[in-house]
Amino acid sequence: VRDAAAGRCRGSRGDGESHRCWKEKALKILAEIQAPLSLLTLRLCTWALLKLLNRLFLSVQLHHGQLEMVLRAAGTPGVPLVFLSTHKSQLDGPLLSFLLFSQGLGVPRVTVGSRTCSPRLRALLSRLGGIFLPLRTEQTPSDRDEGLPGAVLATYVEEVLRSRQPLLIFLEEPSISLHLSTAAREWLAMVYRAVRDGAIPDVLLVPVGIAYDAVP
Repeated sequence: VRDAAAGRCRGSRGDGESHRCWKEKALKILAEIQAPLSLLTLRLCTWALLKLLNRLFLSVQLHHGQLEMVLRAAGTPGVPLVFLSTHKSQLDGPLLSFLLFSQGLGVPRVTVGSRTCSPRLRALLSRLGGIFLPLRTEQTPSDRDEGLPGAVLATYVEEVLRSRQPLLIFLEEPSISLHLSTAAREWLAMVYRAVRDGAIPDVLLVPVGIAYDAVP
């Protein structure tokens, strides 16, 4: 991140002021990607999700063979987990997060696709572990600002993996099945880059998914 900012600060007037400006921009981009987890909000939403599931479905069945595979992968020392999932419904993210959290795997960081979210929904999902690609505040970003969002995003993914926080990537959008989404390509590229650059020695890619008798 510092290199991306320094390359654009070089030759500008007032180095101290310029570096402060780029630091503020980097922090703003980071705030667009994620927010600190809120355990109180998480508990309230878990309670609400259980109520919702009881109204929507007759039962929720957990595949014990898949659960055993996930727990065995989680026991691998020193290797972060990256869960890969199809995306059938908007409920997939909260439901998978709840299932993984209830099995003692921690709160995963869940990639949220490119669909438009209101600021309030985006803030709520961020507090529950949702992560977003940085916003493009301008329709045609200048070359001067182009490199910093990518650098902040790449560094953030490296830190998530290095700290062994589970990462859940949805491979498609609910409305377009069996097609790798643009957002998924970008998240997978960040994971590949972290391994390629030696930020982490390896990752475990674990397939997970939800099937519905009738998609809500």
